Amino acid sequence: MRKTHAFALIIMTFLLCGCGRQESVPEQPVQTSATAGTTLTTLPETTTELTTTTTTNVYTPPSSPSLTSRLNAMSLREKVSQMILACCSDEGSADFAAANGAGGLCLFAPPFEGKTQWGVQQMIHRFQSEATYPMLVAVDEEGGTVNRVSINPQIRPVPFSSPRYLLETGGTEALIDETREKTHLLAMLGINCNLAPVCDVPMNDTDYIAARCFSLDPNEAAENAAIVVSTMKRNGIGSTLKHFPGYGGSGDTHKNMAYDARDYSAFTEGDFLPFAAGIRAGADSVMVSHNIVQCMDPDSPASLSPEVHRILREELGFTGVIISDDLGMNAITQFTGGQNPAIAAVLAGNDLLCYADFNGAADALERAAQNGIISMEKIDASVLRILAWKQSLGLI
Repeated sequence: MRKTHAFALIIMTFLLCGCGRQESVPEQPVQTSATAGTTLTTLPETTTELTTTTTTNVYTPPSSPSLTSRLNAMSLREKVSQMILACCSDEGSADFAAANGAGGLCLFAPPFEGKTQWGVQQMIHRFQSEATYPMLVAVDEEGGTVNRVSINPQIRPVPFSSPRYLLETGGTEALIDETREKTHLLAMLGINCNLAPVCDVPMNDTDYIAARCFSLDPNEAAENAAIVVSTMKRNGIGSTLKHFPGYGGSGDTHKNMAYDARDYSAFTEGDFLPFAAGIRAGADSVMVSHNIVQCMDPDSPASLSPEVHRILREELGFTGVIISDDLGMNAITQFTGGQNPAIAAVLAGNDLLCYADFNGAADALERAAQNGIISMEKIDASVLRILAWKQSLGLI
């Protein structure tokens, strides 16, 4: 098994608590996590934000003069705000995040409830008009058990089907047709990113993640992940491969911490294949899970592990935006003892933090940069990747 250095956790300046939540959606799995064994060392009194003593390599993205110029015009607060994908279960929180510089919004189901297509268009137009910089507007419209938009019959008569159901009933053609329809609908509404496809490869049909996946066969999952990413790209919608490095048979991290004791070969020969295929097909982003994968890092959730992010960058060659899974899920809040995980998530290698506590995360990251805990080189590299993604979507 691979070994990695322990990820030391320290308590840092000022009290901030994460308060992200996931609303109930019909038939939607709810994720959580259990407490992992970590040792927190208390520094001088005024400290409670989660961070780490070690920094990670900075993977500097290629950039254009126009993006560099835009970056240089931003204040520190604007930069760290761009690194947050604010999870919003209501319009008020989305309005606040938009008006205060969030890089993007991840909209759950409630903001869409009771609205017509025109009503959704007007809502998203309002969010964008409040923002200084055009935002990523994202949803989890996976199909099947996880939909945010199509569960509203005023938007679509029936919810989108799961990829696995489409493949079993209509084959690749059905998958392509529904992916194309989905991207057209989202784009028409003003949504520019779908947090999909799910690239996990479950071990059994009874595993937590199974209903959301393409197949139990990693080669079939890889083929279909590439098809979905390519279809989304052709139709102008941003894609997100999730949940790296792969759930496998792990439990639901919305509820408790999940542990994976498999050998590294199980990932190189199986779980990594759909992610590698999606990356080759041009995926814009990869979302990192919260489970603890012991062969990569026995001490930290993948989302807070520099080693897991190194593997994604160096061994899979991913150069796009890395997104943390929702930092308000129980797996993280239990692991961090309620401390704000934003600093640790950025130091691990995430570019974009999926989190409901927008203001708390922005405050934490701003102070961490001012105090030299997070380097400006790291922040600038992440923001450049985010701006490059927005540019590819025609937002800037």
